[in-house]
Amino acid sequence: MPRILPTRTAPPVALARRRALAFAAALAVAAALPPQRARADVIPVKSAELRVEEGEVLLNAEFEFALNPTLEEALQKGVPLYFVLEVELARPRWYWLDEKVQSASTTWRVSYAPLSQQYRVASGLFSQNVSSIAEVERLIGRVTSRPIASAADFARGARYEAAVRLRLDVNQLPKPFQVNALASREWQLASDWKRFPFTP
Repeated sequence: MPRILPTRTAPPVALARRRALAFAAALAVAAALPPQRARADVIPVKSAELRVEEGEVLLNAEFEFALNPTLEEALQKGVPLYFVLEVELARPRWYWLDEKVQSASTTWRVSYAPLSQQYRVASGLFSQNVSSIAEVERLIGRVTSRPIASAADFARGARYEAAVRLRLDVNQLPKPFQVNALASREWQLASDWKRFPFTP
């Protein structure tokens, strides 16, 4: 009859050492992985619509736009913030990808002047001084009758899909703040794309 040898088990110290090594290896792998980008702080889109008036396509949109404490503090310390409103129009095609017909963007520069204790909101030739963050949020968060295209660029009666969003443009921040923006949710302020039909 064959002799059965007893099963050898590792002493407790050896098991503990193996587990510690496995844990250390797992930590090393996790550290080697690229860091995940911080999830954006979302700006809700309350409404968005396009209409044709006097040969122009005009945008009305409203965002629940609010600056978080980190962005308010950056403004107070002299860091200008840039917010971009983006609009895209496409023609749906059942046989291929949608045809991009038109795109437009508007950039607001927001800054703070400590001497006058006022905020300045500027976009193109438009600029306005306001005394509170609430007024800054109102100016940027409510878009009324903003021209984005000529009506002649669209086929009358055709169906298009429009999309609009508002976001903080971190690429226009000073370099040290761009690094922070990659890892911090507070610097990732943006809305999702709001999509809706448009028929001129």
